[in-house]
Amino acid sequence: MGFQGKNMVIVGASSGIGAEMARKLGEEGAQLFTYSRHPANGLPATARWAAVDVMAENFQLTDLPELVHGVVYCPGSIQLRPFARISAEDFRRELEINVVGAFRVLQQVFSRLKAAGPGSSALLFSTVAVHTGMPFHSSIAAAKGAVEGLVRALAAEWAPTVRINAIAPTLTDTPLAAPLLNTEEKRQSAAQRHPLRRVATPADVAHTACFLLSDQASFITGQVWLIDGGFGYLRT
Repeated sequence: MGFQGKNMVIVGASSGIGAEMARKLGEEGAQLFTYSRHPANGLPATARWAAVDVMAENFQLTDLPELVHGVVYCPGSIQLRPFARISAEDFRRELEINVVGAFRVLQQVFSRLKAAGPGSSALLFSTVAVHTGMPFHSSIAAAKGAVEGLVRALAAEWAPTVRINAIAPTLTDTPLAAPLLNTEEKRQSAAQRHPLRRVATPADVAHTACFLLSDQASFITGQVWLIDGGFGYLRT
């Protein structure tokens, strides 16, 4: 996909989709700058890692290169509960990790994306729950809806130099989603809700994510792509 020698920043690279993206980008020759709360296992030998907690006040991404060709923000949350049981603190936490964290990362890297020139790209994550109303998803749908608004606004503001897009996955087999897939019954039930009759893997999402960061997607910006096995819009 053309990442040889490019500086790619991944926040949330320790597991799941972020870890899979790091593996794919490393295979493509990218120079990786990764950040997460815990050390990431299985990163390419040339990858750099620094500890970052995006919930910490005034967190900083250290050791950033002068030029950043791509940045992806992967941290997220899955807190599913009835609306009446969501506290204001719970709601704020969803906004902090999903929206404010992304905002702060983008502010720290934007000048470096711009310096890298046309072709630099940013990627955020939404959720299919923004597009398909589902019970118990009110806080995460609200937070990720804000992410989508941020993406479209910045796409207009940053054009033509920097592109930004989002991916809205369905339930994906990651450590974050483990409580929803930790029995065979739960896994089969989740698979049957999707027209393609299986649960998404990190590789399913990471492949498209890497494409959107690449020069092959040079005419794509301000978009939200659903990677959902047909869940959002198909009924079979």
